[in-house]
Amino acid sequence: MAKIIAVCKSKKKGTKKKPVAKGVLKDDYGLVGDAHADCCTHRQVSLLATESINKMRGLGFDVGPGDFAENLTTEGIELVSLPVGTHIRIEEEIVLELTQIGKECHIGCAIYRQIGKCIMPKEGVFAKVIRGGLVKVGDTIRVLERAGG
Repeated sequence: MAKIIAVCKSKKKGTKKKPVAKGVLKDDYGLVGDAHADCCTHRQVSLLATESINKMRGLGFDVGPGDFAENLTTEGIELVSLPVGTHIRIEEEIVLELTQIGKECHIGCAIYRQIGKCIMPKEGVFAKVIRGGLVKVGDTIRVLERAGG
């Protein structure tokens, strides 16, 4: 079963995020208290699979949840294979819509400065908060559908 491994946030952009026990995802805004949360954008929440982080660990890098500035670290769901427009549900309340796969990595990002390599450009995904709620470590995730499908 797919689940949330970590909920992470930071006060400033361009820095690693720190894991917290739980957080609130607000409709059409993002993770409350995180520097990247904002209305009117398609990148309100970032997600990265722990399987992707483990690839970097396999290369000898000491990295973990939040190090790639992701808000939600997941396990057991192949995020990067889901098409844009897919809706995912966290527990029974939260619904996210995937809006972007990967991103252009800016050289100034914390992980790139530290190790010279980053997986977010290829394996990170971004989402809009369709329906918010409390998110915490251990919450289950499942794919609902593609928007309009």
